[in-house]
Amino acid sequence: MQHPVHPLGSKARILLSSVFGPYAQDDAYGSRVINPMELYQNQVTRVQGGFSLRMFHRSFGLMMIQTNIDAPCTLLDFPSLDRFADELRKHSYDIVGISGILPNIGKVKVMCDLIRRHLPRAVIVVGGHIANMENLGQRIDADHIVKGEGIRWFRKFLGQDEKAPIRHLVTHSAHGTRILGVHLHREHKNGNTAAILIPSVGCPIGCNFCATSALFGGKGNFINFHETGDELYAVMVDIEKKLKVSSFFVLDENFLLHRKRALRLLELMEANHKSWSLYVFSSARVLSSYTLNQIAGLGISYVWMGLEGEASAYRKTNGIDTRQLIRTLQSHGIRVLGSSIIGLENHTPESVDRVIDFAVSHASVFHQFMLYTPLPGTPLFETHRKGGSLLPETAFPLADTHGQCRFNFRHPHISQGREEEFLLDAFQRDFEVNGPSLARLIDTLLKGWQRYKKAPQARIRKRWAREASPLRSVYAGAVWAMKRYYRKTPPMGDKMAALLRQIYREFGWLPRLCAPLIGRYLYTALQREEKRLAAGWTYEPKTFYEKNPAALAVSRQKAAAAPRVRPAPSIHPTETWGSPAKEPVR
Repeated sequence: MQHPVHPLGSKARILLSSVFGPYAQDDAYGSRVINPMELYQNQVTRVQGGFSLRMFHRSFGLMMIQTNIDAPCTLLDFPSLDRFADELRKHSYDIVGISGILPNIGKVKVMCDLIRRHLPRAVIVVGGHIANMENLGQRIDADHIVKGEGIRWFRKFLGQDEKAPIRHLVTHSAHGTRILGVHLHREHKNGNTAAILIPSVGCPIGCNFCATSALFGGKGNFINFHETGDELYAVMVDIEKKLKVSSFFVLDENFLLHRKRALRLLELMEANHKSWSLYVFSSARVLSSYTLNQIAGLGISYVWMGLEGEASAYRKTNGIDTRQLIRTLQSHGIRVLGSSIIGLENHTPESVDRVIDFAVSHASVFHQFMLYTPLPGTPLFETHRKGGSLLPETAFPLADTHGQCRFNFRHPHISQGREEEFLLDAFQRDFEVNGPSLARLIDTLLKGWQRYKKAPQARIRKRWAREASPLRSVYAGAVWAMKRYYRKTPPMGDKMAALLRQIYREFGWLPRLCAPLIGRYLYTALQREEKRLAAGWTYEPKTFYEKNPAALAVSRQKAAAAPRVRPAPSIHPTETWGSPAKEPVR
């Protein structure tokens, strides 16, 4: 099938948009209170109240497309419905692209209808995970549905060279960060927030439930934006220079799987004395194939690891003692986010307690719990469709297909309605047994500092001096506040007190001075935050409106070509502010 090409080519005016908000509320379009536009609060620190890590992440796929096309392109990220409609009314676009996930299908439909009403001649392009749905074209009024990588699709659509090198975007990984009720207003100052780094998309491992793997072709398929360690290193140096950052959130499904690229990056980091921190996704099996010296040398500071569940059938964890692996990693200061599934085929109401206990026993800094969910496009979905176990939309709306509430299929052992009970129990037990993730993070940082503060390599000592710096002040204050919060809960209160004593012993007089001062402020903020959340308070991302260089050039041309309206002559041309009016000279 021949690829479509827009008649205007790179002169076409483009609007790219995420689905409209607000998000953290129940509405007719598909938003759910239980499914906010926050990764951590949504599915990691969900029950941790004021301790929950709150932040938003941009629509990086849309940003990458905008960065890599020559046509004038405007990006509208997290608009309200009114703001989106206003943009369509006030500006003329030839192409409008929308990105969404399956639960937002109702919002995507409304946006397509608005485009047809206000810009009837515009071409509508829809992409993102929603494109995995095979009959999507029958549900929404779109001209093109793009499954997979959108950069090269848009380049071909605009008549550009699709094989031209990928230009990496330069932006931070998160915004709107809050913890203990305190907003980090200077989160992007002095490199406080990691930059985003996207080396590849897709995942060759291809777990049967993985919608991301399915989106890019399934098992064995992936697309490298930067093939070599040299290419990746050059990108990181450029980002470091422009954003003044030393840390990178590596948005790659299994970054360390590309071993040759990773080890070449390590060589370049060593040769150029780079003390970068990398936050990565990795399977347990792949991570275990690296030595601790290699992991430390690469600056791996944070790992998101799929644990899936005890005795799961997934090869990426088979034969790996994941509990021992996580204990080892965290003893080296590496913060681990473990990810577990509730509702695998072999789970029963009688075995779920053991499943949850196994997950909680990892004591990872963060723990994600998700319901086993067959999503369109995945092998798991096909298995359930052929077996006739998928629930019809009349019983299970697509808006609820987010893995945090109900099964969208008939589970062989767990009756409908009990799954959320088990899921919440998993979150709650992890929180009660292991404490706030913030405290776990601080404890792990302290362990890393103690291990590497005298490391032979200066660049590793430099990295740990930077990462451990908050332990002397802000983090010491946070532990002081948590100690006070749990003062009437002896087991957890004792744990916080012991952690604070360790910080005092390690860093001396400075945290002893700072902790009570900062701690009192944070404790008050935490109490206020808990009350707001209990009253139903939710957070929403701010709206971003950005133009690429070509779109800015068009705006300047329009402004220059617009007729200049002369101001009407003043009746009193010599009048000045604060002086009496004077009669004009005749």
